[in-house]
Amino acid sequence: MEGATWTSPQDIKDRYASASFLGGNRVIFNIKGNSYRLVVKVRFQNGIVMIEWGGTHAEYDKKNFGQ
Repeated sequence: MEGATWTSPQDIKDRYASASFLGGNRVIFNIKGNSYRLVVKVRFQNGIVMIEWGGTHAEYDKKNFGQ
């Protein structure tokens, strides 16, 4: 993500086709064949990406991210 210039969710989708989007500018990235998940919050205006959560897909399924 370092060096990326994301100004919209489409910029993320263009680079990471499997990314999913939640409300509040949160993005879910699938890692290692969807074995792991990374949830981040993106502030497009400032170019800031904050990690909210990371773990296995099984752990993700037990979470509630307000989907």
